[in-house]
Amino acid sequence: MTRTVSELMTPHPTVVEVTDTLRAVAQTMATQDIGSLVVAEEGTVVGIVTDRDLVVRGLAEGIGLDAPVGQLATDDLLTVGPDDDVADVVRIMREQAVRRVPVVEGGAAVGVLSIGDLAAELDPSSALADISEAPANN
Repeated sequence: MTRTVSELMTPHPTVVEVTDTLRAVAQTMATQDIGSLVVAEEGTVVGIVTDRDLVVRGLAEGIGLDAPVGQLATDDLLTVGPDDDVADVVRIMREQAVRRVPVVEGGAAVGVLSIGDLAAELDPSSALADISEAPANN
């Protein structure tokens, strides 16, 4: 039986606007204990930003905390739909070497599918599944 993205995705992703500052985005990540956020422009998904982006493409390059997140967000974005076949999405993620993809319906984010989500469901005895399911470090 074919599995769909909606069965494995993390629903209700946190979405920030392209104009939100890096400081605000970092604070949102810290408050929610998450490492990536979907970036939208007037509600339409246009990118994704990770904690690594903030450090490597932001701080390390001297970009200030008041810069808009749109400046760092990955804009060559792979998105999937909630009804897409998981096997197809896994193949595409592998080919494009991406770790997470926004799940989009009608331009709006409805979820995120990560390799951690996939590991937890498809390979629950793997180290990645264990790490993904573990409580956050404090």
